[in-house]
Amino acid sequence: MNTMPVPTQSVDQIEMDLFLEALHRRYHYDFRSYSRASLVRRAEVVRERLGCETLSQVQSRLLHDPAVLPEVIDAMTVQVSEFFRDPAYYRALRHDVLPHLRTFSSLKVWVAGCANGEELYSMAILFREEGLLDRTIFYATEINRRALAKAAAGIYEIDRLPGFSANYQKAGGRASLSDHYTAAYGHAAFDRSLRNRVVFSEHDLATDEVFSEVHLVSCRNVLIYFDDKLQNRALRLFSDSLVRGGFLGLGAHETLRFSDHSAAFSAFNERERIWRRSAHQEVQHAT
Repeated sequence: MNTMPVPTQSVDQIEMDLFLEALHRRYHYDFRSYSRASLVRRAEVVRERLGCETLSQVQSRLLHDPAVLPEVIDAMTVQVSEFFRDPAYYRALRHDVLPHLRTFSSLKVWVAGCANGEELYSMAILFREEGLLDRTIFYATEINRRALAKAAAGIYEIDRLPGFSANYQKAGGRASLSDHYTAAYGHAAFDRSLRNRVVFSEHDLATDEVFSEVHLVSCRNVLIYFDDKLQNRALRLFSDSLVRGGFLGLGAHETLRFSDHSAAFSAFNERERIWRRSAHQEVQHAT
């Protein structure tokens, strides 16, 4: 007697897999190791923005119309941030980390997943106030080209500034945030001097490799969107990029405690999610 095969995956799961595979094989953006729950939410945003009834229709448009790619990537990534987000993190950098970094004659800082640039400019302002800006090169990297362009422009809506200013003060700001921007026509343009030593570049933590040796990596609220495998890959990149004794800062709900690369670091300020690269031990990294 013939029996009907038992489905092993739902149609939604199959559509998602095919959509992610198309995005990777056609354009080399790899979201296949992102958190599944997050992917479901972001894919729904993509579908609604493109006016499609199904994810299969999104896949078809993506394969045959490259013009939709920026809209897809914009919807698949999260750019929610603010200046001096989690002020205690920046206080810890100011009072505990920067005294160590000050001992270097030149510095390199990698802001990974810089979104629209809020964290980058927070870092640049912090380094300026501590007298380190002129000897620091910042690498601001992001997978989303639109977000990267916004970060390079350094222009934000004026109604966001009260929140930014409150965070700045809580983070131990030495003056007024308004010292660092010019307001006009409903927007605030941050000083061009803050980005004179910034390299803005596309970089995908899922596919790209280390590109420079740095003293501080700040990658906040990015790993929460990755599965365990991709988190380990990103942490391996951070470990490989840091000088001995360099620092890694993660988001408030992120940790490397249980990762494959935890042995490469020691807790420096675990409450504020800051770790330090081992200064003495040679660590063999898994791929």
